Amino acid sequence: MLRPVNLNDAPAIAEIYNHYVRETIITFEEIEIDAAEIEKRIEIITAKYPWIVFEEDGEILGYAYAGEWRTRSAYRFVAESAVYLKHDLPPKGIGSLLYAELLQKLKAQGIHAVMGVLGLPNEPSIKLHEKFGFKKVAHFKEVGFKFEKWVDVGYWQLTFD
Repeated sequence: MLRPVNLNDAPAIAEIYNHYVRETIITFEEIEIDAAEIEKRIEIITAKYPWIVFEEDGEILGYAYAGEWRTRSAYRFVAESAVYLKHDLPPKGIGSLLYAELLQKLKAQGIHAVMGVLGLPNEPSIKLHEKFGFKKVAHFKEVGFKFEKWVDVGYWQLTFD
């Protein structure tokens, strides 16, 4: 079931997220974070943006949230989105359910454009974004450095009508 995040979800979210920190270029964070840090992020983000989780049989299987894309006031109608799933889940459509709900909430709150910022390569995330109508608008070469190699970043944008 989809529901809003709460602070009690922080340990499960940290566990999901830290897999991506340790094992992938999906996030450029390089040091694992604990539940207390996730709690801080939940409090900051949910003051302005949605954060939702997918829970099944008492277990958090994934989450999605949006945050500020840039700090200047003229960007106030743009958000950056993120979705993370337990890494060992079989395909169940949970990412799509989370993203659909997140995008609906962002549109309802008056967000005009949503940015997906992807470490590349990342075919599953590209497919998810494009499924929802995001278009690739930028490709930055070798702007991240993780696991002793340079990583490209792509920007995908969705603009609401």
